[in-house]
Amino acid sequence: MGNKTIEIVEEGIGELIQKPDVEEFRKFVREKKRRALVEKVMDEKEAVSQFIKDGDYIGVELYGTVRAPLSIIREIVRQGKKDLRLAGQGLLEIDYLLAADLVTAMDVTYIGYEVLGLSPIFRRAAENGKVKIVEWSNAAMAWRFKAAAMGVPFIPIRSMLGSDTFKYSAAKVIKCPFTGIKLCLLPALILDVGIIHVHKADKYGNCVIEGISGFAFEMARASKRLIISTEEIVSTDEIRRYPEKTIIPYFLTDAVVYAPFGSHPGEMVYLYERDEEHLKMFLRMCETEEGTKKYMDEYVYSVKNHKEYLEKIGIEKLMKLKYEKMGR
Repeated sequence: MGNKTIEIVEEGIGELIQKPDVEEFRKFVREKKRRALVEKVMDEKEAVSQFIKDGDYIGVELYGTVRAPLSIIREIVRQGKKDLRLAGQGLLEIDYLLAADLVTAMDVTYIGYEVLGLSPIFRRAAENGKVKIVEWSNAAMAWRFKAAAMGVPFIPIRSMLGSDTFKYSAAKVIKCPFTGIKLCLLPALILDVGIIHVHKADKYGNCVIEGISGFAFEMARASKRLIISTEEIVSTDEIRRYPEKTIIPYFLTDAVVYAPFGSHPGEMVYLYERDEEHLKMFLRMCETEEGTKKYMDEYVYSVKNHKEYLEKIGIEKLMKLKYEKMGR
């Protein structure tokens, strides 16, 4: 009989922040996720209070400032949920949570404001060592969610091999038992709570995303609890009219939060542009810790909910962003 073990050729030096316990995840889904068709509409305060607790591993979708679930993130900051671990694929979401000193560890991909530059908040957190950081590629993170959704503890890929991204990750390289070639193994990534902003949802949590769907499909299925914020709540009849568009079915969803302009100052494809003026102001203020505190006080802590936030931004500005999108 030959050697029955798989040879590990190389290991990344990053720490495995979230254990890929797929058996526990499957047990949780079987025993604690409701399959009844029940109404799940609530405000952001109730959703965050009910489903997010200190120490949770949470994740947001999508990249950059696109379809950002910021109404939920601002509420997490206001409620001061602490010692969070984070799948760092957002941008403003990450900065808000870091600025409020609520994060202890992050699995990160690319984090930057594109033509507006890098994040001074994230740079300070990384350089002063306050937050434990483990690196992955964007695709690797999506594949890690896919592994969790499939119920397997890892997934083999050929990406990341020979790169510094691999070196600073928690991935492993093995010799394939069938072919002998080197493969990178990515551990499944299971979220305690996933947070996704969508275009439309019904009261039960059936969701529709227009345009790029990112990794919403995989993340929704890799989350123990799933909070949905939505630009619009539509009837179930409308959802049923186009069943092929229901990227997230109701039985994955735990909370539905109505949040028009919920991605502001980020954008929402087909609905409104991102607020460049606000983003530039944010980045300018966040160059210093004093400026960051002033921004957070004014735009997060001083407003009690998303409705007040929108009132602070102003209907004229919001309509301008909407009409800019319609003019394209």
